[in-house]
Amino acid sequence: MFELVLLAPEERIEDLSDALEALDALSVSVEDADAQTPAERALFGEPGMPAPKAGWQRSRVVALFPAQSAAQEAADLLALQVFFEGCETVGVRPVADEDWVRLTQSQFSPVDITPSFWIVPSWHEPPAAAQTVIRLDPGLAFGTGTHPTTRMCLRWVAQRSLAGRRVLDYGCGSGILAIGAAKFGATELIAVDIDPAAVESTRINAANNHVALQAGLPELAQGAFDVVLANILATPLKVLAPLLCGHVAAGGSLVLAGILERQADELKAAYAPWLALEVADCEDGWILMTAGRPA
Repeated sequence: MFELVLLAPEERIEDLSDALEALDALSVSVEDADAQTPAERALFGEPGMPAPKAGWQRSRVVALFPAQSAAQEAADLLALQVFFEGCETVGVRPVADEDWVRLTQSQFSPVDITPSFWIVPSWHEPPAAAQTVIRLDPGLAFGTGTHPTTRMCLRWVAQRSLAGRRVLDYGCGSGILAIGAAKFGATELIAVDIDPAAVESTRINAANNHVALQAGLPELAQGAFDVVLANILATPLKVLAPLLCGHVAAGGSLVLAGILERQADELKAAYAPWLALEVADCEDGWILMTAGRPA
């Protein structure tokens, strides 16, 4: 394997990425060229969605090719393009396969949800303080415990006993919320998602954590639940309001995430005909909203 490394301004990233894909790059990644310096900038999008910008003011673009000749040919062709103005070729260098595995793994460390509740990748040993552990490796589905929305949902789960509770994880992604609920006592768990890859990821992760649950497409969710968890996005959450509220049993709780602070009033209005939502937690501009149905 060989990687072609380029430097590019923000306005060139999209054209450059498209061209690299057309030149049969195996992968293209964009990083902040000023990372680890005072000029570093945060760049986040909503969970499961693209970042609000294609790149940083100064971006480092890394394209992976199967052969040195292919990487060098791509560099030579790009240098002739009008859109390459302002860009710079850093070079072409070999990359051992095992280095990619090590690099990927180094980006994911154990994540603390509470001092005693941790998300731990399989290649790490749990921290000494970890009394409750979810083993979860990064995959295609959203939900590794690192995003504020996931962390807030798991904090909510960890702060109460779910012993004997029936729990629905709607839009399950990796299944992390359902698995977390199982770790805190839930005994009947249904996890659903519109993406078959997420359903499969949930099944694998549940098995790896010795958790029994049912995972499937949304029609699997039937009846009332003591807890309904949905970490999606504000717009689909508004559309799903009657469906999600309809799944909350008497005395049950609804827990919603994927919501920005400025969207709180929109969500309250959307759910008002069924349940009264309130902000229960916040982190980095994101909020957790909950509601309870009277017993």
